[in-house]
Amino acid sequence: MLSAARFAGIVRDTPLISIDLVVSHKGKVLLGKRTNEPAKAYWFVPGGRICKDEKINKAFYRLSKNELGVHLPISNAQFLGVYEHFYDTNFSEDGDFGTHYVVLAYSIELDEVLSNLPTQQHTEYMWLQAEKIAVHDHVHDHTKAYFKSIYSTI
Repeated sequence: MLSAARFAGIVRDTPLISIDLVVSHKGKVLLGKRTNEPAKAYWFVPGGRICKDEKINKAFYRLSKNELGVHLPISNAQFLGVYEHFYDTNFSEDGDFGTHYVVLAYSIELDEVLSNLPTQQHTEYMWLQAEKIAVHDHVHDHTKAYFKSIYSTI
């Protein structure tokens, strides 16, 4: 495990690679209100960083458990594409540098609504109609970007 100081140096000097999970159920998308910077207090799709030497399919499996409370295999998901997220802030809230993520976005449709969602990364959750994401003031623009090709109003 990296110390906070060492991780801050990595965030300052390099992009991070992450996976975002665009989880849907019957036309609604799962969003969590973030507890940490960057994008603190915004509604965002669940996701997280890929660790050093961690294969993408293993990271997907780990992140689905950590972020959703259930292990989901990557084979159940559809790859949406590669996105870049740039933030003026970082996890340490040190104002001297921002955060750059290279994001692998995946869509996954669930047969049932998740219950007992983890609360470490999000203060609350909501299921929002996909077409309403564009007009919600507190949904982060990076989350809205996943729906640009689907809904032209975004």
